[in-house]
Amino acid sequence: MRQLRRRRTLVIGAILAVLPFVLVAAFAIGGEPGGRNNRITLMDTATASGANFTATVLFVSAGFLLVVPVALFCGDTVASEASWSSLRYLLAAPVPRSRLLLSKLTVALLFSAAAMLLLPLVALGVGTAAYGWGPLQLPTGGALAAGDALPRLALAVAYIFVSQLVTAALAFWLSTVTDAPLGAVGGAVGLTIVGNVLDQVTALEQWRDFLPAHWQFAWADALQPQLDGTGMLQGASVSVAYALVLFALAFRGFGKKDIVS
Repeated sequence: MRQLRRRRTLVIGAILAVLPFVLVAAFAIGGEPGGRNNRITLMDTATASGANFTATVLFVSAGFLLVVPVALFCGDTVASEASWSSLRYLLAAPVPRSRLLLSKLTVALLFSAAAMLLLPLVALGVGTAAYGWGPLQLPTGGALAAGDALPRLALAVAYIFVSQLVTAALAFWLSTVTDAPLGAVGGAVGLTIVGNVLDQVTALEQWRDFLPAHWQFAWADALQPQLDGTGMLQGASVSVAYALVLFALAFRGFGKKDIVS
């Protein structure tokens, strides 16, 4: 409840809730959306239906916007207590350190999941009100019936959450090694951006398959006429593998750390 009432939580929630309204206003002012450099993207069919608008919102936000709340919620867990000089008093209670970390990680992941759900739910409501309820028009041709589109969008959101586990684990680990919450949050966001940059280096060739950023848009496969989960399975495997290692480092390091703050 304390985390829910914090200003940062309210600000993040407000930004995610307002974004769909901003996009609707932008389309109303600027006219029909279109892709850049004659590339066909989800942006081309953004105003076809509420489902299309939701997919477009995910497309424009998955690369960076949704990274920020995950990094913020997970990077602020332990470091914030240290910056408030209350961490040593928490550890004075007869509670194992692993239990303290687990409770904080659970809350952080729950808030991250809530952020992932808030954006598409608001987008679906706003998009349906603005463009009507209908099938999901595919940019390459064809359509998914509205009844089939909702489970596919839910699968896409679930994959985006799994793909963000790397950022969550990185922010959580940094939170256990620093007393500066902004350092943990900024470090996680910065390294995520570095991963995105490296993924653009085509000279790395097959080495890019080991970068979580390489699979960040694999959820788009869920919006094809024939569902192909190969890319999502590969991306989820990479993300979970990195996340498990980073979570293990956080628990191991914090269990032996000398807490003085």
